[in-house]
Amino acid sequence: MDSDGTRTWRQLAEDTVDDLLRLWPEDATSLGDHSHDARLEDLSQTGRAEQRRVLSARRDQLDDLDREALDVDDAVDAEMLTAALDRRLFGIDVLREPTWNPLVWLPGEALHPLLARDVLPAAERLRSIAARLEQVPDRLAQAERALTGMPRVHVDTAVQQAAGVLGLVRGEVSRLLSQEPGLEPEVRPAQQAAATAIERYARWLRAQPAEGDPRLGAEVFAAKLHLVLDAGLPGGDVVRAAWDNLEAVTEQLERVARDWVGDVEDPVRTALDRVAAQAPDDDSIVALARQTLAETTEVVRRTGLATVPDVLCEVQVMPEFRRGVAVAYCDAPGPLEQGGTTFYAISPTPAGWSPQRVASFYREYNTAMLTELSVHEAMPGHVLQLAHARQHRSATRVRRVLSSGSFVEGWAVHAERLMVQTGHGGVPVQLQQLKMQLRMTINALLDAGVHTGSLEESEGLALMIRRGYQEEGEAAGKWTRALLTSAQLSTYFVGYLELAPLLQGRASYDEVLAHGSPPPRHLQTLLADTGRA
Repeated sequence: MDSDGTRTWRQLAEDTVDDLLRLWPEDATSLGDHSHDARLEDLSQTGRAEQRRVLSARRDQLDDLDREALDVDDAVDAEMLTAALDRRLFGIDVLREPTWNPLVWLPGEALHPLLARDVLPAAERLRSIAARLEQVPDRLAQAERALTGMPRVHVDTAVQQAAGVLGLVRGEVSRLLSQEPGLEPEVRPAQQAAATAIERYARWLRAQPAEGDPRLGAEVFAAKLHLVLDAGLPGGDVVRAAWDNLEAVTEQLERVARDWVGDVEDPVRTALDRVAAQAPDDDSIVALARQTLAETTEVVRRTGLATVPDVLCEVQVMPEFRRGVAVAYCDAPGPLEQGGTTFYAISPTPAGWSPQRVASFYREYNTAMLTELSVHEAMPGHVLQLAHARQHRSATRVRRVLSSGSFVEGWAVHAERLMVQTGHGGVPVQLQQLKMQLRMTINALLDAGVHTGSLEESEGLALMIRRGYQEEGEAAGKWTRALLTSAQLSTYFVGYLELAPLLQGRASYDEVLAHGSPPPRHLQTLLADTGRA
């Protein structure tokens, strides 16, 4: 029988999850809770004050909780929920992004799940879309009053993504509306008003001086990194470990390259140039991604690395409104809904790129690297891991709505290593896997270097190109990503470090994947509780 302390915790957990879904309705939609699909998040000062009031009260209740009365699963969930509230409060009190980041006001993420996922009937989704579209003009008018000190990189990216959001509003909404033409009187006016507001917002952004600094500064970055990683690993330790790993992986890459191409002056460059000679183009990249996904899925099944859940995965061209940050991503159905399609999205080269820049892109994302990308984003990386996480059930919804970026990204990096160990792709893929090891290590160095204010662009580009063997275009894009984001780029390396001892000596990784997506330090506790640490 559950104790009073357990019952108190579980009720508090469910009530707090309800608060998170209500206060962040766009996140709720993405998670698969459709109770708030007709609303946008209130980004106004009043809205943020309400978020803070509710979260602070819940945080105090968590502090008063008798955690000694909880079993291991509940105790881990209590720790995860506490950390999640701390991150949210830090965002409200310290980061205050709605006051300087124009990207957070764009409605693309609020609309895309309702347009792309067909879990709900078209008519129901269209009514929610219309309700959200009706709120867009007021939201963007608020943005113009609230935003000051915007960094140029955020403004330029917001202008680019606004064009993609406009495509969603005009194109994708109209395509969905063609399935339910009777809803035109309800949808069309909201659609037109939202499109006009987005165009105005983009014009307004272009006219702004945009002189803000995108760097967080050492103190704020250290605090955010601690909250995001939830690892107890100081930022300085991350940087030192990254430099050590960079040296170790470089030595390994040199050995593999020399064994393949012989004793030449620069074996790594010679080997990577040979691999880069076989590459897709804009017309063939999606078809090749589908092929590599089928091949890697077959390897996972044949080797028994993990059980492959029955999940529908579709390779798609990345929607324009999401471009400008990453080259590829996995977009899985919400963990609170049933069914749905997982999208493995790839960004093509933008219109207007020179032939030289396009060629550089596909030297980086050559055929062997595309296999690596499919391993990381799909199988046995994110698609597999998130499908297993959706199957996790515990006494509360906490671990269904919360996930650790360090676990998710750390697993995907280890998935690359595990596939190379099967021999899949031979030496070309092994070379790309080691190059990706360099990339994820340098990611952490960039993250810290940029946001502590000590790394200049020329130094960052040199680090990526010379030590990471990246193409110039890839390095330039990653520099932009480092400016646009903070702490996320460190999750790959830190997650990889933390998971390494937990993954050794396993024939199958089902048990590792059976607990949702908890921070690795909690995964160790969960595995120990089941006797499989």
